Amino acid sequence: MARKTAKTKADRVRDLFINLNGTSRQRWEKVNQQGHDFYLDNQLTQDEHETLERQGMPTFTINRIIPIVEMLNFYVTANQPRWQAIGAEGSDIDVANVHADIADYIWYESDGQVKFSQVINDGITKGVGYFKVYADAHSDHGMGEVKIDTIEPFDVFVDPKSRDIFYRDSAYIMVHKVMPQSHLSKLLPEYKTKIKNASAADQGNYNYSQKADGHDFQYKDVEDETFDYFGDEDRKLDYYELYEKVKMPYMNVFYRIEPTQEEVSQIRAQIDMEMEEMQKELNVQAQETILSMNEQLQSGEIIEERYTLEVEKLEKQMEQQIVQAREERMSVAMEAVSRVENNVVSEKEFKVLMKGDLKSKLIDAVKFFDSRIRLTVVVGDTYIYEVVLPGNEYPIIPIHYKWTGTPFPMSAVSPLVGKQQELNKAHQLMVHNASLGSSLRYLYHEGSIDEDYWERYASAPGALLPIRQGFEPPSVIQPAPISTAFANIVELGKTDMEYLAGIYSSMQGDVQTQHDTFKGLMANDEYGTRRVKTWMKNAVEPSLQQLGEVVRDYAQATYKSNKVFRIVEPNNQ
Repeated sequence: MARKTAKTKADRVRDLFINLNGTSRQRWEKVNQQGHDFYLDNQLTQDEHETLERQGMPTFTINRIIPIVEMLNFYVTANQPRWQAIGAEGSDIDVANVHADIADYIWYESDGQVKFSQVINDGITKGVGYFKVYADAHSDHGMGEVKIDTIEPFDVFVDPKSRDIFYRDSAYIMVHKVMPQSHLSKLLPEYKTKIKNASAADQGNYNYSQKADGHDFQYKDVEDETFDYFGDEDRKLDYYELYEKVKMPYMNVFYRIEPTQEEVSQIRAQIDMEMEEMQKELNVQAQETILSMNEQLQSGEIIEERYTLEVEKLEKQMEQQIVQAREERMSVAMEAVSRVENNVVSEKEFKVLMKGDLKSKLIDAVKFFDSRIRLTVVVGDTYIYEVVLPGNEYPIIPIHYKWTGTPFPMSAVSPLVGKQQELNKAHQLMVHNASLGSSLRYLYHEGSIDEDYWERYASAPGALLPIRQGFEPPSVIQPAPISTAFANIVELGKTDMEYLAGIYSSMQGDVQTQHDTFKGLMANDEYGTRRVKTWMKNAVEPSLQQLGEVVRDYAQATYKSNKVFRIVEPNNQ
């Protein structure tokens, strides 16, 4: 039965991936992959490159996208982010400082600045970059560490119905990769047998070629064959990580904590001292009362039987008063020492605790349902493991460049692709026209000239070019002149790219376009960076805040045992 359940879970994850990798998702990836290719100066396909070479046209490109991306990355990552925890009240200041220090420690140990730069670069060129928070249980000799990493954006598949900028309303988020078996065995050594028995990846369903269509640049050249440590051919396996929000039952438990035996002994000793003082006070009061009644007896106001009866009643009242006072003070002291604790546990843990001492101490228990993130890992067609993660937010945090209200954001490079193609074509045409003007073409009658001689010396200065008798001399074919308006199109295209990206030449140190005065330079910088600041305020900073909250949840769940921390100072020493 367990084996059947595991296979059902694996099949569910694989079917869900097929649905997520639909037409819209593939179209979005293709568009943003093209933008990323243009950023990496891979702006001509293999067919375009071959066509230009056949026509004798130049194949170079003038990449105006790289400096734009680098400047955007600089403005966002110039200052290292830092989380600041704020206490709810004055007594929480020390706890808040601990949270801030732990967050700095995690950021430093994870090379956070490098990861931050990579995420921003992915957001600019691919539309979205992803942080990933996870707990590495094997770090620090098994003590565990919380770490921050990045994910390739095209490996992440989000619920298409999500409409939240952080995907908090998403039913599930999936990470899919195609990885060699030997590498997966190193990543998950405890599941090595399961990975070995898993079926190979279905290359017809999803493979590298969808992410790198063609071999027109070296960074896309992905080998189809992989080899393990011993040189044997290694299989490639589909690796799935399914993160989904599930409602789990929890119990809000209120129970009383009784005082310890030592505390009880201290209370009794204190009350005994108080009772001794009270006993002395009551004895003095009793003696005063007996003396008064003795005077009444001597004066004949009361008879001797009344005197005896009142004395007996007085002694009994004094004893009862002492006993009652002891009980009341003991009850008050025990009530003060005993306290009511409140804890939230899962319903399963609550049932186990009720079989023990909790049943006698329980005051109240309220059942409720809370969202949790469940991670299911599948390799090939084999279910590996399932675990409930800390917190109730996805550990995958996006930073979009231009959020579209859907899981398919727009990059900063996509609007520039058309203009970049226009610039490339304009430069290629102008250079080709100039090349035709310097290397003349001739129209001649076949047999009128020695073709080899003319090809060798036609462009040589002062060359004597013979023609055969009886034939007309070859005529020169002049290239059509390019209009001056064509050159203006090139300059206009450069200006349009700067306008679309919000990064102008003056911001990159171009002295020809800068203002003459320092005040003018500062004004240009202020105006030029407004769009970048808007992106940081509305997208980058909220994402970093979401990242800090997820890091806090993971830190509280991971750092529970004795551990020595190396807290990083502001100067990273």
